[in-house]
Amino acid sequence: MKRLEKKHSLAVRWLHWINFPLLAMMIWSGLLIYWANAVYGIKIFGYELFHFFPPGFYETLGIPFRLAEGISLHFFFMWLFAINGVIYVLYLIFSGEWRTLLPIPGSFKRAALVTLHDLHMVKKLPPQGKYNDAQRIAYTGVILLGFGSIITGLAIYKPLQLSGLTALLGGYEWARWEHFWLMILFVLFFVVHVMQVALAGWSNFRSMVSGYEIVKTDEKLPETAVAIEEGAKV
Repeated sequence: MKRLEKKHSLAVRWLHWINFPLLAMMIWSGLLIYWANAVYGIKIFGYELFHFFPPGFYETLGIPFRLAEGISLHFFFMWLFAINGVIYVLYLIFSGEWRTLLPIPGSFKRAALVTLHDLHMVKKLPPQGKYNDAQRIAYTGVILLGFGSIITGLAIYKPLQLSGLTALLGGYEWARWEHFWLMILFVLFFVVHVMQVALAGWSNFRSMVSGYEIVKTDEKLPETAVAIEEGAKV
């Protein structure tokens, strides 16, 4: 038997979908800024294994020499991104939904089992709530990523006026490095999140639009309902 079950509130859905284009614009405009000084990569013993966004990347997308545009867009959408994030956190606190989102004792152990299940290495899933333990950790982590991005972004934006904050983060260069890697983590979260939504199926995606999810239950249909179904089959 299937039934509709309330999953996401209207506020969560709105804030989720508003955040999507805001985060996309923050990443896009951040790349326009980074192009002016693209210095980061993955190195081992001084040998660079991978360079983030080499000139060919920008040439392929046709986006070189747009630093001023990137700065304008980044600082404009930064405030909208921050406001949306603050509203979301306040909603979680005052609605009590933080209880379904934050990790609880044993979450990390069960999250490992969820991951192994997704990789088809174990058959049995641990007990599931509104969010499984891997989701609890990931969604809490992305809130921390947002907070860290705002703090490091402000330290880069106003390094003189916020010199104390900039110094606390290790100085301007360190704050910029931290801001960049937080962006990379955001991109990785986004990729994994989209993949997980696709694997979970249409019902999971639809629940973030309508707020309801179709779930299967072990309840038996009443005899009258069974009779109606049998008659319909005939």
